[in-house]
Parts: sequence; C-alpha cells; structure tokens
Amino acid sequence: MKIQFVKLHPQALIPRRQTQGSAGYDLSACAEEPILIPPGEMVMVPLGFATQIPEGYAGFVFSRSGLGRLGLVVAQGVGVIDSDYRGQWLVPLRNLSGQPFTVEPGERIAQVVFMRAAAPELEEVEALEETDRGQAGFGSTG
Repeated sequence: MKIQFVKLHPQALIPRRQTQGSAGYDLSACAEEPILIPPGEMVMVPLGFATQIPEGYAGFVFSRSGLGRLGLVVAQGVGVIDSDYRGQWLVPLRNLSGQPFTVEPGERIAQVVFMRAAAPELEEVEALEETDRGQAGFGSTG
C-alpha cells in the first residue's frame, strides 16, 4: 500500500516513523512561528500537507505519549482522516495542563496510524440474537 503526500507548505514534514517497529508515523507542526496554547484551550495546528489514502483505509491521529504526559492531547481523543479527504491535515491540540504550552515549528505533535476502515452494510432489524451476556455492560464481566 502507498499513501501519497503533497506538500502545501515548503516547511512541511512528511510523517515518519522513529523506529522500524513503530506503528505510528510522527506528525510535525508546520507554522511560521511558535503556537501558544493556553491552559484549557484548544488550537488547530496545521501540518502543511495533504494526502491521498487508498480507499478502504484511513489515518487515525493519536496523541504522542511524550506530550500526553505533559497535558497536550489530540482534542477529540482520536482524529480520523478519511480516504476521500484531500485538504490540509490539521491537528486539534488541547492543553489539559495548568501551564501554557508552546508548539515550535517542526515539533512532533501527534502520530498517525494507517488502518483498514471497514464499511459494512448496515441493516435495521426487529430483534437481535440472544447471548449469555445480553445487555450487561460497563464492568459486568469483572
């Protein structure tokens, strides 16, 4: 599988893995100057590129663990880049810490994992098959 990238800004960095075994490709901020994220606030950080992801796949954007421990996380938990999206990638970062956080140009801010994205046919029915578990959830298995 190949994912095609086009730089929309000359300083854009194409995602890359830090080690051979890394599942995620690091995403780097593409900004002319540092971006300040005040405590509790969310900022859209541009990456400066667009992609063509093959149909049947998607990019799932996750927080980087190193920044997560500092309180900087992907705002909605996980971002999804669909195969038919051709616009610039942006990462919504939220600062959960009590201190301002500055994102430097070129700084690794998140990671993307490319995975298959199933598109099953959805069918409405009158009833579902019974199971031993039934409707029990939220801690019901111990």
